[in-house]
Amino acid sequence: MLRDHRNAPIPDSLKALFTLIEKVALTSHEVTAEDTEAARRAGNSDEAIYDAITVCSLFKFYNTWTDGCGVERLTPEGYAASGKRLSQNGYVTRSAQ
Repeated sequence: MLRDHRNAPIPDSLKALFTLIEKVALTSHEVTAEDTEAARRAGNSDEAIYDAITVCSLFKFYNTWTDGCGVERLTPEGYAASGKRLSQNGYVTRSAQ
């Protein structure tokens, strides 16, 4: 799936959605109404399309922002610790609940 979503064993609706998101991520200025319509014809709701574009755009923004600000990437150990913490506690700390 990560290497080639077009030939991955996933539903055609997801293939169409990932094709749209790929275009949003790489060449957003070239996205057309037909691109969105292709995702819709494949069975995606307007809400699913909107959510996917929003998540993609926000990740692109945050990655650009952190790279531009010089935020250092986590080490492999840091990612492992973060993943363990998230799997045990979720995104909200107990003190914030």
